[in-house]
Amino acid sequence: MTEIPLRNHIFTCGRFNLSLETPLVMGILNLTPDSFSDGGTLGTYDLALKRAEGMISDGVDIIDIGGESTRPGAEKIPLEEEWRRVEDVLIKILELKIPVSIDTMKPEIMIRAVEMGVDLINDVSGFRSKEALDFLKAMKKTRIGFCIMHMQGNPQNMQDSPRYGDVVSEVEFFLQRKVEEFRRFGISEDRILIDPGFGFGKTSQHNLSLLKEIPRLSKVCPLLVGLSRKRIISELCKRKSEPADRLGGSLAMALWSAVQGASVLRVHDVKETKEMITVYKALGGDNIFSGVDHEKRS
Repeated sequence: MTEIPLRNHIFTCGRFNLSLETPLVMGILNLTPDSFSDGGTLGTYDLALKRAEGMISDGVDIIDIGGESTRPGAEKIPLEEEWRRVEDVLIKILELKIPVSIDTMKPEIMIRAVEMGVDLINDVSGFRSKEALDFLKAMKKTRIGFCIMHMQGNPQNMQDSPRYGDVVSEVEFFLQRKVEEFRRFGISEDRILIDPGFGFGKTSQHNLSLLKEIPRLSKVCPLLVGLSRKRIISELCKRKSEPADRLGGSLAMALWSAVQGASVLRVHDVKETKEMITVYKALGGDNIFSGVDHEKRS
């Protein structure tokens, strides 16, 4: 695979060229009644738009909009119900001159979102279905960005009993194989993000093993990390807590990931994460996110 500099790399994301010199912050906008952290809190168009505008004010780099929960045990919903939840919000947010991502596993939703003008497709199932592959083949001549995530199983069963021989090697192999597949479809690496899928078919020990190998995984392609408010934070702190009460742990996870080489941080708390990055960079200088001896991907 062609070597790409870890920093000073440009991510082609639809209407935008995004520098990865400093980690980007992707804000989560869940338009679902049952997401693990903020399900049901943005049940109206006005509330969703207000949240999006607040993220923009806080300096968000990408807004990731989802209409179907992928929490452990979440039930599938019909295509038209997912589209109903996101359509009007997408239309409005696309007018706000901010990169917009659609978080969906359904190729038909991907097609509709691209036709509407979204910049990034974020598929937690890793574009594995035949329909998803057919969709990708049609994206060769576009500038659409993609995030490929690893998940063992599906949201309905992924946390029943996740098992690996070597979780890091297996996740790395899956992501490498998918990136090569995208390249065969004519989608260049500057349009690809990868996500190890923390909490998606992984135990806490699996998650910790992957966290410690961010430098290794980030050599495959620019790495997105999504650990905001997840249960592993409560487990590491050895106390029960509601997702919204895990800000401190979420920031620690984000900072660790950024310093180790993550290029995108997917978070609920945009303002706090942006402030953390700004202050930490100011304290350490321009090279604070240079990573640990992994300046090039292979």
